[in-house]
Amino acid sequence: MRISLKKVVSPPLAITVLLVISPLLFWLISMGFSNPTAVTNFTTPPGDALQQFFLENAFLAGIVNIGLSLINVFLIAQLNNRFTIIRNRTFLPVLIYLILVSMWSEIHIVVCAHLAATMLLISLFVFFDMYRNANASEQAFLGSLLIAVASVFAPVLLLLIPVCWLGFMRFYSFSLRTWLASLFGALVPWVFYFAYMLYYKTDYYWLNDLGQSFFIGLPVFSRPLYEMVYIALMVVFMIIGLFGLYTNLHSDSIQTRAKLNFLVFILVAAFVFSFFFVNQFIVFLPVIALAYSLLIAHAFTLRLTNFYGILFILFVIINVAFGVFNLIDTKFLL
Repeated sequence: MRISLKKVVSPPLAITVLLVISPLLFWLISMGFSNPTAVTNFTTPPGDALQQFFLENAFLAGIVNIGLSLINVFLIAQLNNRFTIIRNRTFLPVLIYLILVSMWSEIHIVVCAHLAATMLLISLFVFFDMYRNANASEQAFLGSLLIAVASVFAPVLLLLIPVCWLGFMRFYSFSLRTWLASLFGALVPWVFYFAYMLYYKTDYYWLNDLGQSFFIGLPVFSRPLYEMVYIALMVVFMIIGLFGLYTNLHSDSIQTRAKLNFLVFILVAAFVFSFFFVNQFIVFLPVIALAYSLLIAHAFTLRLTNFYGILFILFVIINVAFGVFNLIDTKFLL
């Protein structure tokens, strides 16, 4: 029996609407079982104030995050179409992103995490215009500024900016001009932040709190066994997807290859950061989801074989099973 993903890659309008609504419906159902105290700790007053507000209004947080996720899938689709990351028109990046963020119930009320993904996506529109332009100081400044604004709520996001510098190198656009522009763009929000804090907070304890953002540990080992199994399976799917991507990469243009490598840098870095930063690992999860969705969708879209068809079905089943386990586990804890 041949399994084809063509109807999912380019679905008709009615199926498209159904595929968008289904994971979001699961998200809405899971909100009734969520534990609003099980969220990350932010270490800046803006991040803490925002998260505290939404902790007290968990349903509103879920609605806001669903809205941000819909914005993010729109941006993912536009990014793919504008820069031809996947050379065939495909709905899979949108579907995969929605499946991931809908099943990861721990991020459902963490607004800063979804906002970080939105800011990073907008910055990618800017960065991807830098290809072979070592004088693209405006793009370097603006893209880094967007990420830095998000980092005022979650400081560990600053670590993504050096990762973007690796992307500049892959784009042949890394120069002293673009590096300084990116550095200044990253510093601007923090100059205002430090000026405000030094004026209004004279005890300097907030500096210690800021340092807690970068507290290193291995939070994954404190997670339930089924989560560790799920993470391992998602890594296996990604390895297979990247193998399919790179074995077919010769069919893409050199510019598209550079963009795909940029996304690989972001995926690997965000995945590693989420493993080691105890206090703010959740903030990287939507970032992982956006890079993951574009990269694995490349293989699923362009390699329409039985193997990848079965692999996609397994991917959906495992994610739904993980979401159900989360619901059961959360209900038991409550």
